[in-house]
Amino acid sequence: MKKLTYFTCLVLAACNTSMKKQTVITPPTYPITDTVNQSDDYFGTAITDKYRWLENDTLAQTAAWVKAQNAVTESYLANIPFRNNIQKRYTEIWDYAKYSAPFKKGENYFFYKNDGLQNQAVLYIQAGLDAEPKVFIDPNTLSKDGTAALAGMSFNKDNTLVAYGVSQAGSDWKEMKVMDVATGKHLPDVINWTKFAGAAWYKDGFFYAAYDAPAKGTEFSKTSESPKIFYHKLGTKQKSDVLIYQNTDAPLQYYWPQVDDAENYLLIGISEGTSGSSILWKELSSGINGDGIMELFGGFDYNYNVVGNIGKDLLVQTDNGADNYKVVLVNPAKPAIFPQVSGKLFASYLKNASSRIVQYAETGKQEKVIELPGIGTIGGFGGEREGTEIFYTFDSYTSPSNIYKYTIATGKSELYRKSEFTVDMSNYETTQVWYPSKDGAKVPMFITHKKGLKMDGNNPTYLYGYGGFNISLTPGFAISMVPFLEKGGIYVVANLRGGGEFGETWHKAGMLAKKQTVFDDFIAAAEFLIKEKYTSTEKLAISGRSNGGLLVGACMTQRPDLYKVALPGVGVLDMLRYHKFTVGWGWAVEYGSSDKKEDFDYLIKYSPLHNVKAVEYPATLITTADHDDRVVPAHSFKFAAELQSKHLNQVNPVLIRIEENAGHGAGKPTSKTIEELTDLWSFVFYNLGMTY
Repeated sequence: MKKLTYFTCLVLAACNTSMKKQTVITPPTYPITDTVNQSDDYFGTAITDKYRWLENDTLAQTAAWVKAQNAVTESYLANIPFRNNIQKRYTEIWDYAKYSAPFKKGENYFFYKNDGLQNQAVLYIQAGLDAEPKVFIDPNTLSKDGTAALAGMSFNKDNTLVAYGVSQAGSDWKEMKVMDVATGKHLPDVINWTKFAGAAWYKDGFFYAAYDAPAKGTEFSKTSESPKIFYHKLGTKQKSDVLIYQNTDAPLQYYWPQVDDAENYLLIGISEGTSGSSILWKELSSGINGDGIMELFGGFDYNYNVVGNIGKDLLVQTDNGADNYKVVLVNPAKPAIFPQVSGKLFASYLKNASSRIVQYAETGKQEKVIELPGIGTIGGFGGEREGTEIFYTFDSYTSPSNIYKYTIATGKSELYRKSEFTVDMSNYETTQVWYPSKDGAKVPMFITHKKGLKMDGNNPTYLYGYGGFNISLTPGFAISMVPFLEKGGIYVVANLRGGGEFGETWHKAGMLAKKQTVFDDFIAAAEFLIKEKYTSTEKLAISGRSNGGLLVGACMTQRPDLYKVALPGVGVLDMLRYHKFTVGWGWAVEYGSSDKKEDFDYLIKYSPLHNVKAVEYPATLITTADHDDRVVPAHSFKFAAELQSKHLNQVNPVLIRIEENAGHGAGKPTSKTIEELTDLWSFVFYNLGMTY
């Protein structure tokens, strides 16, 4: 590696003349990022990787580069005259009590509440719905800066103990602790190096999945491989836990343990990626050991999820033979039967990307369609078999989350807790439109704005998308969008192929060799908005996070002329090396892998890092975080360096904002959320010619 110099800068002489009515900010001066002589051979094609050294997140030079880049970004943002006004507005509208729907465990009800500006929501317990709530777990006490967050919990069979996870600084890693529900006292049991799976209680302990401890300094970048299923007996050390299952021949797999409600079986879910799964099972009566483990569903061509049981029969949700999924009854040992029981099944459907709920008897007979308050998204509808009530949330793009109580016997819903959000959203409306993509397919998107807004092609517009991993974007309230809507902005969410809005067929239409279809859908959405006079190129911002960050990176490099602002957040931007870090290998089922020639041939065509040219790109603010061990920050580091190296004589800024002590997004404290939103929206407002 050459000697690294970070602070040699080139001053850009050009001024942004498109903001005639604003204070003109001098274009930023970028730190020069040194290069290394690195080239890799992909099936006879040499690909240079001159910023490979930025993949080393513990290198002192990387830390210096991060500091220099953040200084440039902060200098630019600090010159936006209304930045403080935006931060003040976010602080004002965020400051109201937010509740989750209650859930019942045993005789107790639990719910989350954030008083307004608390960094983390607090978990409360109450002996009955009319009883005084008491603090059960307050994650705000677990760190000085509010970056410790709850990461899942599981109650034992009699609901006297709870195992819960704690994530630090947004990492996927979590530490598992055990607490007595009645006394609130912690047991000495602590489990480390777990991620993505919780505790599956059985008798006086629980099953869990864990990894070997990574070497110091590699915690947030090393490939997570070779998981194991253990059984932990309460009162013992983790090192004494019983190994139940591992597959040394397949180190790149995810595991998650499950015990059915009747405690008949240990179930082990296995996946080789984010799509497709298999399930192993064993009779728990045979002992707490690795003996007798058998395959229930094999291969990884379909998805299987055990959602409950009826006696010794398992209720399994699957897309095997049903692209839009079905629920089947399976007995691991003998043909399925349908016993008569008193429980109910609540099935959640999507119709044109919004929620529907249908109540069934456990025999599979439909009983009623649950009437919802409108077109939007529901959460909840979970409960215990003997329960008489269910709580759920409902929200939409123009309606904050309200909590409803559903009484099973009467089939009636009633408002349980109304949102305390103070901004009047009745002046806004959402419509759903369908637009043609490049191949002629019709794609839906939701458009939200002030009622009566004139469509003259001059409206600031924020287009958001994801398009991957079978994830559906459904109507949901976002406090973050309110300041933009208040100033006449249009908020657009496109339901791209690759998502799950219309089942597995829709998903598969945007994965692997068909991934370009997702980008075509997003580009077509932008073209439609311009053609129909919602907005114009000079007033259009595009945004996406994670896989959506890839979406923005690909679309801005393919059509840099189409947008004014681009916001790739925590994105997968190096498509040739993504699978070499932490859990990136699990995305190969969605993207393909550069280790295969047929996959490399299409990955290289859209990989954002490898398609940067010396052209004028939109005003770009890349966001990432130093503890992101889902999509490692090296993706964003290298993309920013490449863009800046090709952008030295251009007008629009290309900046990167690197959050410290934060991860991919989950568990981010309120203070950091408001700071990030302030910077993002200050950047958007300024570069779209808006003020606040």
